[in-house]
Amino acid sequence: MDGLHNWTLAAPEIFLAAAAMILLMIGVYRGERGADLVSSLCVASLGIAIFLVLRLEHGTAYHELFLVDAFTKMMKVLSLLAAGIAIVMSRSYFVLVGVWRFEFPVLVLLATLGMLVMISANDLMTLYLGLEMQSLALYVTAAFQRDSERSTEAGLKYFVLSSVASGMLLYGASLVYGFAGTTSFPGLARGFLAGDVATGAIIGLVFVLAGLVFKISAVPFHMWTPDVYEGAPTPVTALFSVAPKIAAMSLIVSVVMGPFRPLLAQWQQILVAVAVLSTIWGAIAALRQENIKRLMAYSSIANMGYVVLGLAAGTEEGVRSVVIYMIIYLAMNVGTFAVILSMRRKGVMVERISDLSGLAQRQPMMALALLLFMFSMAGIPPLAGFFAKLNVFLAAINAGLYVAATIAVLASVVGAYYYVRIVKVMYFDDPAEAFDRPVERDMAVVMLATALFVFPVFPVFQAPFMNGAQAAAKTFFSGR
Repeated sequence: MDGLHNWTLAAPEIFLAAAAMILLMIGVYRGERGADLVSSLCVASLGIAIFLVLRLEHGTAYHELFLVDAFTKMMKVLSLLAAGIAIVMSRSYFVLVGVWRFEFPVLVLLATLGMLVMISANDLMTLYLGLEMQSLALYVTAAFQRDSERSTEAGLKYFVLSSVASGMLLYGASLVYGFAGTTSFPGLARGFLAGDVATGAIIGLVFVLAGLVFKISAVPFHMWTPDVYEGAPTPVTALFSVAPKIAAMSLIVSVVMGPFRPLLAQWQQILVAVAVLSTIWGAIAALRQENIKRLMAYSSIANMGYVVLGLAAGTEEGVRSVVIYMIIYLAMNVGTFAVILSMRRKGVMVERISDLSGLAQRQPMMALALLLFMFSMAGIPPLAGFFAKLNVFLAAINAGLYVAATIAVLASVVGAYYYVRIVKVMYFDDPAEAFDRPVERDMAVVMLATALFVFPVFPVFQAPFMNGAQAAAKTFFSGR
């Protein structure tokens, strides 16, 4: 029996659910004055949830619907960390635009709860439950700035397109159940290992992957990303760029390396195609962007392509490269959005790349931080991003994916242009009007911490991160 007596394996999720409801009531009774208090308590709740995750034992609960192992614990910590940083970075922006309300951090808390359920999913039904719990909260956050036409449009686009993707995923799950006779990941794995593979189950897998690929905004389900990134409030864009992607990528890894691992030959070609198309389109489409949030959207598409390439290898080395990439991607992206959120003139947010002109002369420390993030995303050694891409490419090459790896390397070279272009604008163009000073303390702390992680922390002290990623990857090859 692994039913209710193992309920403590879901302690972080239960705690977050209770915390969200209590904080919602605090916000209701305190009104607008409670926004700061609720926000602080939400961040504290996420910190407590990280502590609870780290203390979890490995095993399954709720009749194998829920799984905890080294991989799920690692990805949960990353998701909780990303959500907490997003809340911290949101306050100054929403105060500036006059919509700082307690509902936002509570919505992030509820979305994070869905992410944790997704990551621990050990059944197609748990997978769908977590996915929808996350999505419903994120729909509202995208349109949170209700008096902004751009924000409302972004929320509507995300809702409509995400609903289509969820429908595809649910249809795929129903096909898998119809042809395999179970939705349980262990049950599916046993059936496929025994050679009981129906064509309908493979088609179902394609639809499930389509729904999940949408959530990481990889090609060909990327069309929502640039518009939603540009239109949503910038702290929401920062959240979208990291936490949901970590959870969705974790879910893709769990699906293909868990129940569907015996079907490697079938899903590998899908992931290779997704990876190649994402890296190419992410590199080319970003070349002409003038809005830095849209550029980050295409950068995100390309980065997800590299991650999927590592997973397509189907090896322990490939899964390890995925975990390493997501750790580094979190730091690079959060740091970049801290800089974007500090781009203000006379109390007004600016988003054009040209607004960064001469930043090195006006605010050299901010320019240095952004330089580190851009060079790291471009994969320039010895920054952290270089090791992220190196691990992915080595995993693909060692798995015999030579053509895909070559294309990804070439796409990375093309993509380096628009990262280096931002550095050129900051350091060599004539100075534009200075941004407001001083930089918000929260933003300065995030910028400093992430910049130090990119260099020198990860390049010099990468052994603990590599060992953690190795332990997480090993769970798929030593029996989950």
